[in-house]
Amino acid sequence: MFSKTLVVDTLMREKIVIRYALLLLQLFQSSNKIITSFKTMTYFWTGYLDYEFVRHSLVAGSLAAVLGAIVGYFVVLRHVGFAVHALAHIGFTGAAGAAIFGMSALNGMLALAVIAGIAMGAIGERLQRSDVAIGMVLSAALGIGMLFLSLYQGFSGQATSILFGNIFGVTSEQVIQMFFLFLITMMLLLIGSRRLLFASLHPDLAEARGISLTWLSIGFMFLIAVAVTLASQVVGILLVFALVIGPASIATRLTHCFWSGFLGSIIIALVTVWSGIFLACYTNWPPSFWITGILFLGYLIAGIIKK
Repeated sequence: MFSKTLVVDTLMREKIVIRYALLLLQLFQSSNKIITSFKTMTYFWTGYLDYEFVRHSLVAGSLAAVLGAIVGYFVVLRHVGFAVHALAHIGFTGAAGAAIFGMSALNGMLALAVIAGIAMGAIGERLQRSDVAIGMVLSAALGIGMLFLSLYQGFSGQATSILFGNIFGVTSEQVIQMFFLFLITMMLLLIGSRRLLFASLHPDLAEARGISLTWLSIGFMFLIAVAVTLASQVVGILLVFALVIGPASIATRLTHCFWSGFLGSIIIALVTVWSGIFLACYTNWPPSFWITGILFLGYLIAGIIKK
């Protein structure tokens, strides 16, 4: 009787050991398949980096995303989203005018956007109260821009690039120019970030302490002009609002602290731009569509989470 029980126990133990061995073998095989799939997927996506235009687009997109996210976060805090729309429309006229004379659309948009930004900063809060005047000026700017495009005799795709962006068409010279603009803007932000934050949250108290709100507004509008110009190279003038305001709007919905929202805005912008570029490579659909689509979906999800 004892020997039979011993044999049964031994057989049960052997079955348990065999089951565990088979289970471990299945897990090992599954992990190998997962690792192989991950390696294949990684190689597939990183294979796009062999193309120079993809590398240029990632660098240019990253610069525009980081600057747009930082400036856009302060835009949301200061409630001056109208300035992004206004400078994009006015910059369109500069880009179209530069195309007529064979100049870079980036330079033309930057020049006119900066001039308009400085003027808007000098006018200050009076500009926000003049809704009709703003609408008329922006309509006139768009009309003049369309006139310039109709007079332009060059490549017809230039109009589409200005309006909807062409991140894959960014040249190495434009990347270098965008990098220097990024550095200059970041240096100005580092110098005036404390005053800008203080004036954004407590404008009356900041003015009482001797901070010139007019000069601060002029400087901030200059930053918006540069951010809008860089963002337009990624998604175009008509969709620039999404890249500048979108990440900050999502971050402010999901966070309640300045620094978490600030860093979250940058991360959201970078992930969105990178995802949009790689998805555009895979699907052959415009990067602008993917970038704006991801931001819109993220905004909806953030709203649901907030509720």
